[in-house]
Amino acid sequence: MKKLSLLFYYILFIIYEELVLSCLLFKIFPTSIWLIILFSIPIAIVLNIFSSIFKTKTNKIITYGITIFIVILFGAQIVYYSMYESILSFYSILNGGQVTEFMDVVFDMILRNWYGILLFALPIIVLIVLHKTKVIDFEKRNLKETAIKVGVLVLVQIVAILCVNFIRVDDIYSNKNLYYNTHVPKLTTQRMGFLTAMRLDFQRFAFGFEEKLSVSVSSNLDNNAQEEKYNVINIDFDKLIQEEQDKTIKEIHQYFANEQPTNKNQYTGIFKDKNLVVLVGESFSSLAIREDLTPNLYKLYNEGFQFDNFYTPIFPVSTADGEYMTDTSLIPKEGVWSFKEIAGNYMPYSYANIFEKLGYTSNAYHNHTATFYERDKYINTMGYDSYLAVGTGLEDRMDTSKWPNSDYEMIDVTTNDYINNDKFLAYYMTVSGHLNYTRSGNSMVRKNWDAVKDLPYSDKAKSYLAANIELDKAVGELIKNLQEAGKLEDTVIVISGDHYPYGLTLNEINELSTYERDDTFEKYHMPLLIWSGSMKEPIKVDKLGTSIDILPTVLNLFGVEYDSRLLIGKDILSDSDPLVIFSDRSFITDKGKYNAITGEFVPNDGVEIEKGYVEKINKIIYKKFQMSRLILENDYYRKVFLAEN
Repeated sequence: MKKLSLLFYYILFIIYEELVLSCLLFKIFPTSIWLIILFSIPIAIVLNIFSSIFKTKTNKIITYGITIFIVILFGAQIVYYSMYESILSFYSILNGGQVTEFMDVVFDMILRNWYGILLFALPIIVLIVLHKTKVIDFEKRNLKETAIKVGVLVLVQIVAILCVNFIRVDDIYSNKNLYYNTHVPKLTTQRMGFLTAMRLDFQRFAFGFEEKLSVSVSSNLDNNAQEEKYNVINIDFDKLIQEEQDKTIKEIHQYFANEQPTNKNQYTGIFKDKNLVVLVGESFSSLAIREDLTPNLYKLYNEGFQFDNFYTPIFPVSTADGEYMTDTSLIPKEGVWSFKEIAGNYMPYSYANIFEKLGYTSNAYHNHTATFYERDKYINTMGYDSYLAVGTGLEDRMDTSKWPNSDYEMIDVTTNDYINNDKFLAYYMTVSGHLNYTRSGNSMVRKNWDAVKDLPYSDKAKSYLAANIELDKAVGELIKNLQEAGKLEDTVIVISGDHYPYGLTLNEINELSTYERDDTFEKYHMPLLIWSGSMKEPIKVDKLGTSIDILPTVLNLFGVEYDSRLLIGKDILSDSDPLVIFSDRSFITDKGKYNAITGEFVPNDGVEIEKGYVEKINKIIYKKFQMSRLILENDYYRKVFLAEN
């Protein structure tokens, strides 16, 4: 009986793993299966060569080791994707030691994805059967056979590269651009396979990577923009461009010089000189705003600005990226922790740096580990006077031995730090709403369980509500303290989420939702609460908004002097064109929704789209990603403002 070639096993194994992963992650069969196959074959050949140059017994051991390692790698990817909806990067792997704090979460995600992990593991069973029945050949191959395999490897890789270079190369996110010119791991994985995306990520991580894609976007710049009409300051971009020798910095100058600033509007300055309290709520969602269970959150929505079309897309570093977008109005850089990498940069438009110039004190708080994601360095970069968290003194004021810690207790023990100051800014990153949503694994769920135990939902859905009752209690305590200090009408409270509650499945989300949410766009439909005790009636805002729009919206409401051209997000209350951007380059505009994975644009009812509309928006989005990255990498704001001063 002729034995099965080990090479044939590897080819089928790699292609199988790639196709299963693609279907599980993206919910569609890959349309570019031919390209995934072409890139998989050389990988299979490399693995086969490595496991066929030794004696038979050693080759068996190596084959089993490779198979198990790849199964674990693909299994880890599906678990990682369930949490962060992104592709594993070497940067995150090397910086991911703190995940050991959340092993219960990891185990929960493994259980949630048991079927996928089982599918990935099937080749191990197949290999055992082939081995035991002596069907597969583990014998050492001679030099001639190895040379032939190398030749085939080179030939197939050349064919794959030719396909990348010459088939459908016109799109901004063409296979050619993904392979050579830009870093979008999710699209690369969907088009060329996970292992190829990992290889490219490693190359770029190890040897550096400079995006080489040249994209220009048409500008609607009003050359007569005046400071009294727009949120701009006097920056002489012509002079900056003329004197700049660095090509990259000059390109950034040119981009912002041609950006249309956002207009001042009827809401500009309505909160001028008021105090500001900003809360970024862990996994905070509109699902948690209920009159019966969370009356304080409901009050803020019912009486404040009602942003009914606000989205909080998740980016690869979940909480850190969500917080980063909210604080900086920049899009996180793919493949790194922007939260960490921005340390030491000059951030003139952070809340603290803006408001301290206006005479405000600034205090930052977090009821978890001070150094998680290196948040201590980040907070320092944002310019806060003080930062109190677990490890920097919060543990001396409240019980921080639970998981998660209490938002209510954090508010209770910190408001006296600032509430009697003439002008104050307080910033909170909360943690009570963190997964897991179980009584056994979440102290906030246990604490508030009685309030939800009789609701007609699954235990996970009820647990999510219970966890967010603690955030509501925190808001209630904040309102009470402000009222007692006579500061309620002189204070603005801003609350947004860092990401959607990915501790819930889509079915569990829809248990709590007032409408049926999809897995592509609507599960990211989240709240933005902006409220002040001085507001006489709610203000309904139907315009689309997203996380990077929060900062410029707040700055405009406070009448702060800032240059709206230098922020990637836009004031939602202005007449700027709305744009919601997702990490995979999907988007929502006032004209419809575009799914970058499927390449499908669905226009809103009654809307006709001009030819080239999707490509036009794709170019705008690319430039926003690019400029956000270049601002981070080049400490760009320091160059602008130091040059101006």
